Amino acid sequence: MCGIVGACAQRSVEELLLNGLQALEYRGYDSAGLTLLAHQTFKTFKETGKVARLAAVLGEGTFAGTTGIAHTRWATHGKPSAVNAHPHHSHDRVAIVHNGIIENYMPLRQRLQQAGYIFVSDTDSEVIAHLIHASLAHTDSLLEAVHTAVAELIGTYGLVAIDRHQADTMVAARSGSPMVIGHGIGENFIASDQMALAALSSQFTYLEEGDIALIQPKSIAIFDDALQPVVRKQVEIDAKVSVQDKAGFRHFMLKEIHEQPHALRQTLRERLDFSNLARAAFGDQAPALLAGVEHVQIVACGTSYHAGLVAQYWLEDMAKISCRVEIASEFRYRNSIVPSNCLFVTISQSGETADTLEALRLAKKIGYQHTLSICNVATSSIVRESSLNYMMHAGTEIGVASTKAFTVQLTGLLLLTGAIAQQHHCHEAWFEQYSQALKQLPQIIENVLNVEQSIADLAEDFSDKQHALFLGRGEQYPIAMEGALKLKEISYIHAEAYAAGELKHGPLALIDNNMPVIVVAPNNELLEKLKSNIQEVQARGGVMYVFADQEVHFDCIDSMKVIRIPHCEPWLAPLVYTIPLQLLSYYVALIKGTDIDQPRNLAKSVTVE
Repeated sequence: MCGIVGACAQRSVEELLLNGLQALEYRGYDSAGLTLLAHQTFKTFKETGKVARLAAVLGEGTFAGTTGIAHTRWATHGKPSAVNAHPHHSHDRVAIVHNGIIENYMPLRQRLQQAGYIFVSDTDSEVIAHLIHASLAHTDSLLEAVHTAVAELIGTYGLVAIDRHQADTMVAARSGSPMVIGHGIGENFIASDQMALAALSSQFTYLEEGDIALIQPKSIAIFDDALQPVVRKQVEIDAKVSVQDKAGFRHFMLKEIHEQPHALRQTLRERLDFSNLARAAFGDQAPALLAGVEHVQIVACGTSYHAGLVAQYWLEDMAKISCRVEIASEFRYRNSIVPSNCLFVTISQSGETADTLEALRLAKKIGYQHTLSICNVATSSIVRESSLNYMMHAGTEIGVASTKAFTVQLTGLLLLTGAIAQQHHCHEAWFEQYSQALKQLPQIIENVLNVEQSIADLAEDFSDKQHALFLGRGEQYPIAMEGALKLKEISYIHAEAYAAGELKHGPLALIDNNMPVIVVAPNNELLEKLKSNIQEVQARGGVMYVFADQEVHFDCIDSMKVIRIPHCEPWLAPLVYTIPLQLLSYYVALIKGTDIDQPRNLAKSVTVE
C-alpha cells in the first residue's frame, strides 16, 4: 500500500519521480505529492486523486530539484486530501514520505504539540517529520536524527527523509514495510518497489528490518538499528521491459485474465518430472523435508486465502495429510497449538503482505520448524525468511483485483500436493496421470476464454443489480468465495458466497428475482447434490447463472442461464471455473462504469495491518 520514490542526482529529478509514481499508482491512488530540493530550497506539490492530476499542476520546468521524494497514498489516518497527502514537512526544513502505520502516533503528537509543534494534517505520518526536526536540534547529521526519531516509533514504516540544509542527501529507514535502493552512476534512488526504478537501474539493494540508509549521488551507506555499518547484498534484475502497456486491452485486469495460459506455462516449466518434482518446484531441501510432513498449516489473506482453502481439499484428498487454513490476521492473535511435523505455508503475491509476514515470523517463534512461501517476488521478505519457496513466475500483475496470481498460486499448491503425495505414497502411474492433466491445463484455460463474449452478454443482466449470491460445493465453495470477492471489489455490488448445502440454513431468505444467483457446477461427485440446491432456488423464484461442465445436462428454464465450460479433470476444476467468474466480474464492472484497475478504497500490496 502506498508508493514511495526518492532520487539523489546531478540532474533534475522531477520527471523521474513522476514516472516512478505512475509505476506504483496501483498501490495507492487517493492522493499524490512530491518535494523537490535544490540550493537549500523546497518546492512541494500535492494533489488529491491520481498521479495524472499531480503531473498536470507541475507542468514543465517547474523547479530543477536534484534531490526529491514522492509518494502516492492509500489513506489510513485522515481522509484523502491535499493536506493529508505526502510529503509532510516540519518547519520548512524536514520533509518525509512514509508507508505503514505508526501505532503510538497520538501520544507522540500530543508531546510534540506541547513542545510547540503545529500539526496541519490528520495523519500519523506527520509526527515523523517533527520528530526528525526535533532531533536535528542536537545534531547536524540527518542520519543520526532519523535514527533517533525511529527509535520512538511503534508500528511499521518504510520512510525517506530529506533536510533542506543537506541538499544532496536522503535517509531511508525500514521496519515492516519494504524499501529498495536503486544504484546509478552519479545518482542513486530509493523506492518501496523496484518497479518504480526499473527504467533507472538494474542494480538493487533491499533494506532489511531495522536498516537505515544514507543515500547520496555518489555513495550509499547502510546501517543496522544500532547505527553500525552493515553490508547488504546487491542484486541485478533486468526489469527494463515496461509492464505499463495494456497490449491492446482496455484494462490491465482483462489483459491479465488473458495472460493466464502463459503464466501457467511459465510456472509449470521444468517442474513436472516424476523423479524431481519436489526439488524442481521447491528447492534442494524439499524432498527430505516433505517426506516428514504430517500436517500442513496455511495462512494467507484475501484472494490468497481462497487459494489456501482450495488446497485444503487437495491435500487431504490426494496427499492424504491433514491441513488447516487460516486468515493471517486471525492466526496472529490466537494461541495456536503447533502440530508435530507440520509445514507452515504462507501465500502472498507480493511477499510483503503485512499480516502474512508477521504470521510467518510468529510461526517460527512458537515452534514451526519448516516454512514454505508461495510468492511472485524472489526478493521479498516472505521469501527471504522462509525455508522453502515456490516462485510463481506469474509476471507483474497491475490490476488491483488479482487474477493470474490466483490461478498461479493454485497451481503451486497443486504441485505441493503432488510433491507431498509423491514423497508419501503415490506410484508412477498416478503421477503420470496427474502430470499429464497439469500439462494440459494452459490449453484448457485458453479454451475457457472462448466463452468471453457469452459472459459479456449476460453481464448486461447485472446492470441494475445491487446484490448477488455465489454458490459452490466442495473445492468449488472457495471458488464461489473468490468470485464474490471479485464482483464486490471492482463492480461495488454486494456479493456473498455460500456452500450450496447451506442454503436452507438461512440464505434462502434472500432469494427473489432481484438477487442473481451464480452457481459453479463442474462434473464431479457433488453434482447431483448441487442440482438439488439449484431446485431449491428455482422453487423460490430465483434467477440463476450456472457455469456448468459441457457434458452435464440441465433442464433450462427462463429463470436460468447455463454457460458451458470445457470438461476437465475434477481436481483441475477450481482453476478452470475461476476464469468465467473473473470475466463476469470484469464485464459487470465495465457496465457499471467503475474504475476496474484501481477500485475505490483498495490498493494492490497490503503492507499495513
